[in-house]
Amino acid sequence: MAYKRKRKETEIEVIYEDNHFIAVNKPAGVLVHGDETGDETLVDAIKEYIKVQYKKPGDVFLGVIHRIDRPVSGVVLFARTSKGLARMNKLFQERKVTKSYLAIVNKKPEPLNGKIENYLSKDNTKNKAHVHTSSKKGGKKSTTEYTLLAGLNGYYFLEVNPVTGRPHQIRVHLAFNGTPIVGDLKYGYSRPNQNKSICLHCQSLSFEHPVTGKKMKLRADMPTKEYWSFFC
Repeated sequence: MAYKRKRKETEIEVIYEDNHFIAVNKPAGVLVHGDETGDETLVDAIKEYIKVQYKKPGDVFLGVIHRIDRPVSGVVLFARTSKGLARMNKLFQERKVTKSYLAIVNKKPEPLNGKIENYLSKDNTKNKAHVHTSSKKGGKKSTTEYTLLAGLNGYYFLEVNPVTGRPHQIRVHLAFNGTPIVGDLKYGYSRPNQNKSICLHCQSLSFEHPVTGKKMKLRADMPTKEYWSFFC
């Protein structure tokens, strides 16, 4: 059961926790880790949650295993122990974690179900990814699979599975395919969403628990406001 608690402006919705890991449903607009803005982060809020919930004095260990972009919502998994962090990092490196996202676009994808495969590089000065048709300029091979789930009111609801895990991969791949994500000005959508989010949500992470061996599927409920309400 999700546990909700407010700390400052960040709401914590815990969807799973054990001795080694904690997973939350990140709201769009919240940073996972600190940047130059100095805004409160998910790391800050979860550390505070653990400190209060378990009455822990002093510093709280919390390992960042992976990130999702600030305007994106959904599952984010953190490690509560160094052993959990090392083992989970290894699973990600070996591509033994299956990630599933939901996205809303306003153009019907062609084909309706497909695979986008090319090479991506990242311009860190502009915080933007670029597509290449070959491995030139340091681009890394990147693969994204998608399936059309529904269409309504001129918008299309996709399930998206990134096979690789490059920065901004889903965002740039859908834009390259002619279907930029609703609200994603950085990758070609025409107007922002009211809350500055983009319509991309990490709905699940699936993996074998690296300590217990249990098969895990961590799921986060998708947002229900604005365009998401069409497909709730």
